[in-house]
Amino acid sequence: MIRADMHIHTYYSDGGQSPSDVIAGARRAGVNLISVTDHDNSNGRDEVRRLALKAGITAVDGEEISAYDGDVKVHILGYGMDYSNPAYEAFHKDLYEGAEERTLDILNKLKKVGVNISYGEVLRERKCDKSPLHATHIAVAGSRKGYASSPWTFFAKYLNSGTAGFSCIRRPSPDETARIITGCGGVCSLAHPGRISMDADGVKALIKRLIPCGLAGIEAVYSGHTFNETQYYKELADGFNLLVTGGSDTHYAEGNRRIGEPVFYPDERLLSALKIL
Repeated sequence: MIRADMHIHTYYSDGGQSPSDVIAGARRAGVNLISVTDHDNSNGRDEVRRLALKAGITAVDGEEISAYDGDVKVHILGYGMDYSNPAYEAFHKDLYEGAEERTLDILNKLKKVGVNISYGEVLRERKCDKSPLHATHIAVAGSRKGYASSPWTFFAKYLNSGTAGFSCIRRPSPDETARIITGCGGVCSLAHPGRISMDADGVKALIKRLIPCGLAGIEAVYSGHTFNETQYYKELADGFNLLVTGGSDTHYAEGNRRIGEPVFYPDERLLSALKIL
């Protein structure tokens, strides 16, 4: 059987791991199929594939798009897209430019409540210059300046929806995101549905709405899901005839998430859709 982790982050977005760290972690965990799904970009994909090939691990190109349904964050995972597609290039150019504009908007809002962080201070928090700017970089900069005891505390206090620094300008909708991923030949899955700030009926309605846009799967097996949530989303995927995907959402080697946890064995339908079989 193939053991997989289809949701891993590196320093090409808001993670702390290099691609080399990810490959080493996968080997330790006995994971032989991975996808690095950095936020709003796939800039590390060539490095990941090269290192994975040396280690005898299969790597599927992927990314996690931070979409918004109004003020509600809805992350969409995309696997195996055609990165030469003009639609992909235009979409990601807009994502990158949007991240710049949103960062400035957040910093301006924070300044109004006495939280003074410069654009340069945010830039310095990126571990990789190919990473788009991310709210996590602002949170790290803010905590470093003493505005909170940790980046997570800063994020909760200043950057979450409903707080002084929140901004979702230039974010794509989940509908647009699903259409782009599918239109570029990719496999589209709803990330960690248990973390979406909607009730069960709202999430179910969202899934129904996204299926005509190209949604092909649900990330039912996820590090932050309870046993009951995992079973519920597996059943929901089955009811909608969607694929089940799974991943750890690991960002840091020293964090409470580990590559390969929870254990996930993709079925033949998923492997076929990912062109592994």
